[in-house]
Formats: sequence, structure tokens, C-alpha cells
Amino acid sequence: MTATSTAIAFDNTTRIAIGALADVALLIRRRAGKPTHEGVHVFDAVSGKQLYLDLGGSDADIFARYAAPGAEAAARPATTASDTPRGPGRPKLGVVAREVTLLPRHWDWLSAQPGGASVALRKLVEDARKTHEQSGNLRATQEAAYRFMSAMAGDWRHFEEATRALYAGDAMRFGELTESWPPDVRNHARQLAFPAASPPSAT
Repeated sequence: MTATSTAIAFDNTTRIAIGALADVALLIRRRAGKPTHEGVHVFDAVSGKQLYLDLGGSDADIFARYAAPGAEAAARPATTASDTPRGPGRPKLGVVAREVTLLPRHWDWLSAQPGGASVALRKLVEDARKTHEQSGNLRATQEAAYRFMSAMAGDWRHFEEATRALYAGDAMRFGELTESWPPDVRNHARQLAFPAASPPSAT
């Protein structure tokens, strides 16, 4: 299993830890006193995926097993653009010339746009990227919340109605339906489902 950036752990419905996966794993191992974590639910705090940890071995073994890869490399200074040799062309913009095949009417429309065909095409691509990124981010947010809710609250009151509110994008209704849930689970579900409307969880 690969390391995750942030993990969150619940003992029954009470949050007991949130932070780097290696740190959370060590805390659970010390709390449980055994290499398993029955009754303690661990999740990727961003994706909502449930994690099953191997807590066997020493503290050093556990930390090595779950420490984020590349931590040492991240501490080294990054290579700047000025350190990289520049090739021909327009390196600051990173422009790449490739063939584009369009119908005559498409070329006529592009040529009539401010800045010409190249500028118009770049604007169209950027607008499309933003639209798809927003759609993808919303879908990922909804899936993360649903994973977490299914694992922790799948048989709770209002689960199905809350799920419908989640996918309808109705933050107010979602908040009303989850109000009776245990606070730690409720707050994390809200944070995953509607991050813009929820205060971040305390670390």
C-alpha cells in the first residue's frame, strides 16, 4: 500500500488522530498495544478511502512502512528553470508547434478572433480545461464523501437522504440531515462533501 498524505482515524465514532499516515499508524499501535486495529477505522482524509494498516514490528518498522515517499528529496532545493538548459524556440512560454486540421469555416472564425487563430485556440483550450477540472473535482469530492459515509454511517438514520443531498449539491440539506450524527463523523463528512462550506478539521 502506498503512503497517503493525510490520514484520519476513528475509535468507534470518536476521532482520535489526524495527520501524516506514519504518525497516525504509530499512535494507533501505541494505543492498541497490538499489531491490529480492530474497532479503529482509518481513512485517507482526502479521498475517503478506508485504510487497513499493518502495525507489526517496531516503531521504526511502522514509520518506515508508512512514511511518505520522497520526503528527503522534498527537503532538497528544487531545480529552478534557470538551472535547466534552454533549447530553441520560445522556452519561456513552452510553445510547441503541431498540426491542427480544421474545416475552412473553423479557420475563418479563428482568424477573425482578437490575436488570431493561435491566441483563440489557446483560450478555448484553457476554458475547456477549467470546465473539465471543475467537473472532475466535484465528482472526486462527492465520491470521497460517499466512501467515508458508507463505511461510517451506512446504516445510520438519514444516510440515504444525505447521500441524495450530497449528489444534488445541496449543502444546507446535507447539513440538516447529518446534524444528529456523532459530531466527529458528522464534521468530517461535511468537510469532505462541501469543503468550501465547512471549516477545516483541527489537526
